[in-house]
Order: sequence, then C-alpha cells, then structure tokens
Amino acid sequence: MQKHFKFFLFVFVLISAVNTANAQLTDLARVEYSYIPKNNSEDSFDRFRFLLNYPIKMSEDAYLLIGSEYSRITLNLEDSYPFPTSNLRRLHVLDFNLGYTFKMSENWRFGAKITPRLASTLRHKISGDDIFLNGGVYAINDRTKDKTASKPYRLVLGLTYNTTTGIPLPLPFVSYFRRVNEKWSYNLGVPKTNVKYYINENNIIQTFVGIDGYFANTQERFSIDGKEADSVSLSLVLAGIGYEYCFTDHLVWYAYTGYTLSMSNRLRDENREDVFKLDNVNTFYLRTGFKFKI
Repeated sequence: MQKHFKFFLFVFVLISAVNTANAQLTDLARVEYSYIPKNNSEDSFDRFRFLLNYPIKMSEDAYLLIGSEYSRITLNLEDSYPFPTSNLRRLHVLDFNLGYTFKMSENWRFGAKITPRLASTLRHKISGDDIFLNGGVYAINDRTKDKTASKPYRLVLGLTYNTTTGIPLPLPFVSYFRRVNEKWSYNLGVPKTNVKYYINENNIIQTFVGIDGYFANTQERFSIDGKEADSVSLSLVLAGIGYEYCFTDHLVWYAYTGYTLSMSNRLRDENREDVFKLDNVNTFYLRTGFKFKI
C-alpha cells in the first residue's frame, strides 16, 4: 500500500508540474476560484489563484515571456486535531515565470521556462525551506489553426523539473489534442484528459478526468506522535463535467464541477514521509474562473 501511494504521489507531482507549465505557456491572464468541502465535517479547502504573463516580441517568431502566478489557499480546519491548526489556515504559493519560445520550423515551436517558487505559510521570515525551483522545455506541434488540416491537432512533448518531487531528474510528459469535427474534440494526457462537445464556437461542454493540489512549507514545525511535520500537501484525482463560454477567441469563462476519485491531504516531514493524514475521504469539487489565452 505504501509503495502504491508513493507511486501515486510521484505521478501527481509530475502532472502538477505539467499543469503549471501548460498554463504558464498559453495563458496570459487568469483569475480562478476552487472549493472543496469535507464530507461529514465543517472542514473545507478553497483557493484563489491569479496569473499574469506578458509576452515581449524578440523577433518575428520568438517571444520572451515574463510573469507571475499567486495562489492563496485557505484550510478551514474546524474538527479536533492533535496539533495547533492556526499555522495551516493560510498557505501562499507565488511563482515568478521567465519563458522563451521560438518557431523551429513551419509546424514545430520550442518553449522553455524557469520558475522560482515561494510556497509557505509566511508566518515568519522567508527561509530557504520556502523556496523551490521548477522549470521545463517543450516541443509543440500545433496545427489547430491550420485550415489545410482535415482534423486539427496539437502535440506537446517535453521535460519538466520540479524540486517538490524529491527526484533530482527531469520528468517527461506528453499531451495530445485533436479536433475530430465541428462538434467534437478530445485531449489525451496530463494535466487533464477530456472530451468536448461544441454546441457552437462560443458554448462548449465537456467531461474530464484531471488532477489538482498543492505543496507548501509550514515554517513552524510541530510534533505528532514523535514525528515532526514541516510541510503540507494535497493531491486530488477527480472527474466531472465542465462548461466554457468564449466571449472571444482569447477570453473564456469556465466552470467545472465533479467528484474526487482519490484525495490525499497530509502533513509530511523533511524527507517527505507521512506524519499525519488530514483527509482522504472523497467529496465534491468546484472550480471556476476567467482566462485570457494565446
């Protein structure tokens, strides 16, 4: 069972890195709210997320991308726990993004980014334990706007590096999107696999399986049953339905609702080993927001 969980954690962090990478390369601005209640409890989790990227044109087919993403996570822990919960009420995750992309050929584009991250409760001065470093390189074959393609598609291949995995090696990923016809499309891979139905080009519904979560340093260490906790993480696998309304080709409002297939909210020690399980009971999930994309 322990081996299975460690494998799941590895896959979750890998997909989380890809999720961040894809969003930072394609979204210029995003405002988002997520909410997860806890079954049979007053506990809940919510998150506000804000992203802003600014592209700078370097040449005809090359851009420098600078920006940042901020998440404010609230853990409403109202149940009784064998440790003080006030330190965990607010978590802050702040990314600074620096990316570069250029066209390698008619159909292929290269992208790279480096993302220093601050992930912490921020109740005290920032230390090295609050800082993480993420990054990645990508090759993108995008024919979604190619009018000569009978079934437009986009293929993304890449390598990502994420210090929260605890694995000092680049991690591979693959994502494939295809527009089957005027009414249907699908995306296979990470961070989300979905099937979309286009009522029209402005109104889109979908079914999906995806993931979400966070990882942050607690700053204030505390002991539980002889073990010392210094970080907190949440990993989710979820399925549901979603709706998108496209005001323009670039401005989109979206809303997703579903149910978690797997949920793990845990306190960890400095070696990323489990110290205490905050929650692992599946429940409902809600996420909504606006995004301005490339």
